[in-house]
Formats: sequence, structure tokens, C-alpha cells
Amino acid sequence: MQNILSWLADAGEKSIINDAEKHIEETYKTVTYFAEAVTSYINHDINVKTAALENVRESEHKADILKAQMIDKIAESLLVPPDREDMMRFIKTLDKIADWTLSSARLLGFIENGLPETVLGNMAAAAGLIVSSVTRLREGMLAFMGKNLTKALSSVDEIDRLEHEADDRKKKLIESVLNAKLEPNSLILLFHLADHMEGVTDQINTAADFIKIIAAKNR
Repeated sequence: MQNILSWLADAGEKSIINDAEKHIEETYKTVTYFAEAVTSYINHDINVKTAALENVRESEHKADILKAQMIDKIAESLLVPPDREDMMRFIKTLDKIADWTLSSARLLGFIENGLPETVLGNMAAAAGLIVSSVTRLREGMLAFMGKNLTKALSSVDEIDRLEHEADDRKKKLIESVLNAKLEPNSLILLFHLADHMEGVTDQINTAADFIKIIAAKNR
């Protein structure tokens, strides 16, 4: 039986490591495509928005396939049971990032144009925080896979702060929506969008905590 760091160094487990790196990339893509969709929505570029929303869906689907592959392989790996359970939870958390991003994309697809600048500005800021968070997580995970725990921890340290900023931004977005006196349909959709966007950063923060826990165990 192996702990996580020795497992990462095992040539026989390289297929799982490759799948994990691909999964991180697809998770990262779902978020960046969603941010692109938000930007194109604000700029009234319907074609780019539609294409970006479809890209979110495709990347989330690819991440789902990779998740299933990794779970099957990890279940048969030589990891010690506690570490195996940690890896399972981490993979499922990564998948939740993609899931929540897809849900956010679907909500955005229903929102019509004509929102006030205050709402649009808060949407753009919230999307930017998600991208910053997932970029840090991606850097941390790749460093972790390379067994560079110092760099991994350095990369994810900022995610706590970004998650708190996302909480504040959700509040500002909801306030701007309420002050805009929108139609009920738009009001409901935007409320749920604010909640889901903040949910993405919550899942990113949970994934970052995994890196911190594993680093602490292996020091």
C-alpha cells in the first residue's frame, strides 16, 4: 500500500495522473469559457456567447468522463484506504466545480439583454473572481502532481481571500439586482446566477483545502 506522494511517483499509476491532469484542464476550461460567455453577453455578442456556453457544456461532459475513469482506477489502486478516500473526495469536488459552472452557464443562457450597468459590472467582477480562483487551483494542482508541495501551497494560499471576495461580490450583485426593479423572471434568474457563481468559488476553495491537508500530512 502507498501514501499519496509515493503513489504519484509510481510509474504504474501514470495513467491516473494523466487523467487527473486532463480533468484539471477541463475543469479550468469550463470556468474560462463561462467567463467568456459573461463577457460576450455584456458586449451583446450573441454568437460568441452561444459558442462559449456550448464549450462549457462540452468541457463539463469531458470532465465527467474523466472523473468516472479516475474513480474506477483509484478504487483498484494501491493507495492506503484513507488516502484513497481523500482522492475520491477531491475528484468529486473538482467535478462539482464543473457542475456548478455548467449550471451557471445554463442560467446565463436564459437571461435577456437590457440589464443596467451596475448589474453587468457585478456579474463581470464575479466571473473574474472565479477565473482567478480556478487559475490558482490549477497551478496548485499541477505543482501537487509534480510533488512540489511548497509551490502547491503557495498557489492555493490566495484562494481563501478570493472566496471571501466572491461572497462579498454575491451580496453586491444581489443588491444591484434588487435595486434595478427588474421583471420577476429576470430577478429570479439573476438571484440564482449569483448563488451559483458564488458556489463555484466555494467548490474551488474546498478543492484547495485538499491540497493543504495532504501537504500537512506529508511534511
